[in-house]
Amino acid sequence: MIIKLKNSATAEQKQQLISLGEQLGVSVCTVVGAIDTLLGFIGDTTHIDIEQLEALDIVDSVKRIQAPYKKANRIIHPENTTIKVGDAVIGGSSPVLIAGPCSVESEEQICSIALDVKNSGAQLLRGGAFKPRTSPYAFQGLRKDGIKLLLEAKQVSGLPIVTEIMDISQLPLFDDVDVIQVGARNMQNFELLKELGKTKKPILLKRGLSSTLEELLMSAEYIMSGGNEQVILCERGIRTFETATRNTLDLSAIPVLKNLSHLPIIIDPSHATGKANLVPSMARAAIAAGADGLIIEVHNNPPCALCDGQQSLTPEAFDTLAKSLNRIAAAL
Repeated sequence: MIIKLKNSATAEQKQQLISLGEQLGVSVCTVVGAIDTLLGFIGDTTHIDIEQLEALDIVDSVKRIQAPYKKANRIIHPENTTIKVGDAVIGGSSPVLIAGPCSVESEEQICSIALDVKNSGAQLLRGGAFKPRTSPYAFQGLRKDGIKLLLEAKQVSGLPIVTEIMDISQLPLFDDVDVIQVGARNMQNFELLKELGKTKKPILLKRGLSSTLEELLMSAEYIMSGGNEQVILCERGIRTFETATRNTLDLSAIPVLKNLSHLPIIIDPSHATGKANLVPSMARAAIAAGADGLIIEVHNNPPCALCDGQQSLTPEAFDTLAKSLNRIAAAL
């Protein structure tokens, strides 16, 4: 339930209304915008009489929210959320580029790629230390040693790092990680999401392979309800009947999510298409559609990559793409 206050409302009157909401058994969040002040009654509001609230002197209007997500809802939080990581502002006026290899393989590999993508305009470095793989026999990542190498690459390049967590037990290893990624397979790992809600780190939340946008926002709600509102949504393609690409990239998710939520959204064209030659087109289309950024796989020797080489751009190809993205962003 959203309560819009009149501009004449005093601090004492607002506090009385907050206390009333708490007495009625709901939690109350306050959003102070440039013009309006909103109170969000979060919880079971079915027993609350709207007309009784509208009769209060300080209330301008009251609206029930049908969507089950409250904190992620744009109605409660009309202004876009921005998340600062290093020098990058995700959700700001310019799209942010996150780039790096699917998996960390060696010190030389990750440090070399970090410098290459930084020189091309990337503001964050991605790299997998823990790798969820369909086959138990496939390369599973260097695990804690992979995180150590990412931190070395961060020292060399100055880029903040983004890497994926797979289990609650791994959290202590992520103390120095700048952005924790929740992969598609863990989007509904609710116990993990609850723990991430207790952290103070930005969370990059990927959409599940067969998940609806509402389910994605509900997963974001798990994190936000725990106190961590630094959530970045990521569309990485969903599973459909189409086999020409690895997944089907849902670019319509960008305007839909922008309408439903205030959280920033980035696009992963690498996992969506599964083919390096398709990545540039989908990356450019995503920026044109209003995405707040991209996360792109880059490898200095894709044919020899231990993971997902077929969808990885070379540093040279990434540089060419980054320059074209700048032109699109400028045109918009």
